[in-house]
Amino acid sequence: MTYDFDKIISRFDISGKLVSCSRYGEGHINETYLAITEDNGKETKYILQRINGKLFPDADKLMSNICLVTDFNRKKIAERGGDPDRESLTVVRTRDGRPYYHDETTDSNFRVYVFITGAIAYQTVEKPEHFYESAMAFGNFANLLAEFDATKLYEVLPDFHNTEKRFGDFENSLLKNAVGRAAGVKKEIDFVLKRKDYCGRIVNLLKSGEMPVKVTHNDTKLNNVMLDETTSKYVAVIDLDTIMPGSICYDFGDSIRFGCNTGAEDEPDLNKVNFDVNLFKSYAKGYLTALGNSVTKTERDNLAFGAILMTYECGMRFLADYLDGDVYFRTTRANQNLDRARTQFKLIEDMEKALPEMERIIAEN
Repeated sequence: MTYDFDKIISRFDISGKLVSCSRYGEGHINETYLAITEDNGKETKYILQRINGKLFPDADKLMSNICLVTDFNRKKIAERGGDPDRESLTVVRTRDGRPYYHDETTDSNFRVYVFITGAIAYQTVEKPEHFYESAMAFGNFANLLAEFDATKLYEVLPDFHNTEKRFGDFENSLLKNAVGRAAGVKKEIDFVLKRKDYCGRIVNLLKSGEMPVKVTHNDTKLNNVMLDETTSKYVAVIDLDTIMPGSICYDFGDSIRFGCNTGAEDEPDLNKVNFDVNLFKSYAKGYLTALGNSVTKTERDNLAFGAILMTYECGMRFLADYLDGDVYFRTTRANQNLDRARTQFKLIEDMEKALPEMERIIAEN
């Protein structure tokens, strides 16, 4: 689809003339562009995004969440003597004060962020210190928002980490057996069913109030942290589309699921898939250091389990999609979702064995 970028940019509170606008980054959800404007010889960079309307049909709720969180964070960062323009996403409003612009010609919603200069997002863990810095970034993010009233946020993706519901969805996929694959993956199905008791632990702690409901990022991968190009220190957390109320154990756990796997997420050779406890130790140290005193005992006691839970939930979803005929997660080859599920299950087995050590590491930080 072709967009009139001059018209779109002109709707936002931006001075100067648009000189270029080109595709940017490696994201697959929204269409992302680098827009450069010029005003009296000075160039300014912005990130322009077309919001994925299928995944996020209610742009008002989506952008309300993002604005509430970024406005709160920017105030906190300023109070601490930091630079909000560099350490937080900056939402550029439209000329009539809205956080996004609806283009009627293409029936698309667009938003603009100020471009964070001198920083880079890595797609994979190239150095252990990068993983540590991502831990510091997400720990600091959680610490900044520890006092934020998470009930103000909309669930833009309802029941995203409601593992009990995810298990129910899995059972439905198993019952339907839409493409007749269940007989060939009995071992994997039994693996999921055997661990049903995992599903309610954190959900019930949140319901009972024993664990506080807090702001969760819900996509705590390395590529959602901007690292300084010179120092490699963390600068800011980005991609706030999945900001919702939940448990910090979800965010911590998903980081571990992603970052402590020695193999690729869809690695067919499970001998290459192992849980790296040294990377876990590094991440836990960084996360808890940045989180400071805002973490409660109940949260701390469940962080290590959160890694198992998030890996279980993800593997269960991969296996359910395999049973459904690969209709949700994009695949590029046969059995890719099955391989994805198997890598998660291999990690779970490793984590279950390492759980006492993981809990000791948490207790020592």
